[in-house]
Amino acid sequence: MMPDLRQQLQSFAGGRVCFLGLGNVGGGDDGFGVRLAEELIRAGVRDVIMALSAPDVLAGRFIDTGFNHLVFLDAVDFGGDAGSAVLLNSQEITARFPQVSTHHISLGMLARHFEAGGKLRVWLLGVQPESLKRSLLLSPAVQKTMSILAEWISAARKGTAP
Repeated sequence: MMPDLRQQLQSFAGGRVCFLGLGNVGGGDDGFGVRLAEELIRAGVRDVIMALSAPDVLAGRFIDTGFNHLVFLDAVDFGGDAGSAVLLNSQEITARFPQVSTHHISLGMLARHFEAGGKLRVWLLGVQPESLKRSLLLSPAVQKTMSILAEWISAARKGTAP
């Protein structure tokens, strides 16, 4: 994992952030976003929402909420090694994932919709899946990354260094 990813996540510490857990918990590593959201909730991180595989149903929820950032948590195939992570802004989400999606609507289109009001910045914290086969468990590589990210995010939101 890139060391500057930790710094990027810490940069959110100064603003109001909502984390949106996406994925299918019965689809192996596709459940990464939901599993990470569960870990963040257990760690006491505020403003964590489970969207599962239908983030589009929340489309109107983020207008005038006071959030500075909305971070999609999701498993995405970006061509990296299994368990590697990436943080993309809305333009990068749209460029890399314009229409292809396991969700009802592409994350790029959804990011553009959420940012349309001009106040909210949308990000994707994605992990490269190893396996999307039916399973309730994450692969060891994705599980390890999830644990590290949960620690980093929790520490950043609480203002402590992990």
